[in-house]
Amino acid sequence: MGQPSFEFRVLGPLTVLKDGAELPMSANRELAILACLLLNANRVMSVERLIEAVWAGSAPRSAWRQVAICVSRLRRTLGAGVIETSSPGYLLRAAPDSIDWVRFKALVAQARGHAASGLREQAVQVLREALALWQGNPFEDIRGLRYDVARMAESRLEALETCLELEIELGRHHQVIPELLALVAESPFRERVRAQLMLAQYRAGRRAEALRTYQETRRYLLDQIGLEPGPALRRLHEQILRDESALMRPPAHRSVPGQVVPCQLPPQVLPFVGREEELAAMNAALRPDPEVAVPGVTVLSGPAGVGKSTLALRWAHSRIDWFPDGQLYADMAELTAADGAHGAVGAAGGGGRADGGGRVDGGGLDAVLDRFLRALGVAGADIPAGRAEKLALYRSCTARRRLLVVLDGVRDGDQARALLPGGAGCRVVITSTDPLDDLVARQGAHREFLRPLPEAEARELADLLVDTAVGAQAVSDLVATSCGSPLSLRLGAARLQSRRPARTGYG
Repeated sequence: MGQPSFEFRVLGPLTVLKDGAELPMSANRELAILACLLLNANRVMSVERLIEAVWAGSAPRSAWRQVAICVSRLRRTLGAGVIETSSPGYLLRAAPDSIDWVRFKALVAQARGHAASGLREQAVQVLREALALWQGNPFEDIRGLRYDVARMAESRLEALETCLELEIELGRHHQVIPELLALVAESPFRERVRAQLMLAQYRAGRRAEALRTYQETRRYLLDQIGLEPGPALRRLHEQILRDESALMRPPAHRSVPGQVVPCQLPPQVLPFVGREEELAAMNAALRPDPEVAVPGVTVLSGPAGVGKSTLALRWAHSRIDWFPDGQLYADMAELTAADGAHGAVGAAGGGGRADGGGRVDGGGLDAVLDRFLRALGVAGADIPAGRAEKLALYRSCTARRRLLVVLDGVRDGDQARALLPGGAGCRVVITSTDPLDDLVARQGAHREFLRPLPEAEARELADLLVDTAVGAQAVSDLVATSCGSPLSLRLGAARLQSRRPARTGYG
């Protein structure tokens, strides 16, 4: 007799099907534990986390024993081998396609790939298939999973917004208006949805309704939170008032350049040795994780020449597959130089602005933003002139992408903070001789302090850089004088190679 077939449904009332038959699940505590195990299938969940899921901060002294009793009952219901004991808690074994939440995430990722390739029709079909898995609100009576529920609801809304946006681009503005009206009522603070409704109404020939939608949005936001609509919504309103012809065109003209995934990483510096611990730490800190709600930032700090840029590029090239929406790169040392040059000219002419530390704010940051926006598919004519609007557009463009941003040679925290992307799927690697304490404190950035290479690794690098004809003593001297600095090793090796006697003869 073969293994039983399970189907777990959590996108609505929690339901378990075993060989096609629904299993009885009634006890609230058991449901909470099963829900927590299913959301983390094939991963060990600690008893403390299960207690939090059941009692939400008000657990009795007997909580550990009661969790064990509930797990025992679940095992009797599900059968042997489904829930395993694994320190410090329990683990539920399940095939990924047996859980509707896992299937939903896989389908959304597939649709994202179709959309990035310009296959909008296929993307819509897959997103509709994913959204059809939702049969209600998950875990309505389980207070201990409220953050998981919020994360799942956000994923559903993002998928629905993306689907509706694609359908508007496909010319189905008439069909999506009723769904957008319902979505606005469900999530009144989501400006992206209101912008989609305005655009669909305008394209359907209902200009007055589109303008009324904006006015209702503005009144609602002012009444509820005292804020005006954001720049994207205001700009759309102005375009509708001017009847700009571009509003009637879906962004098909972007299909060719917009499909180009930015790959701006410079080549790796080779050969490369060591740094295994730092690479492992970067993997752990920057690994894509749907549960992480903010962009992951890692700072590589250390003295000049210690190999920060080399390490950043080594890691970035090795993890390109983690970032299917592209990689952006900026040499911030060039930005600082551009700002300095701008300040020198401004000072000579009475313009420019230098702060107390002698730094000057110039056009370098704007140039980087322009370059990033063009790489993300924004036409040059659509890039705003003001820096604040550029930053807002940059964060909008990165809000739903899985993107890597490498900022090399950052001067200070303010310079880096301006270029942090807006999406939870984005990751940022920053190199700086400054420890960037404020970025660690305010953004929760992970930091790695790079030290000189140990002698053994310095020797290994030297052996790879220098031809054996140079001589062992010269290599030993090079290792000793470099003091573990990879840059010193590379410069010294280049000098040694240039001093080699020229070969005689021909051929």
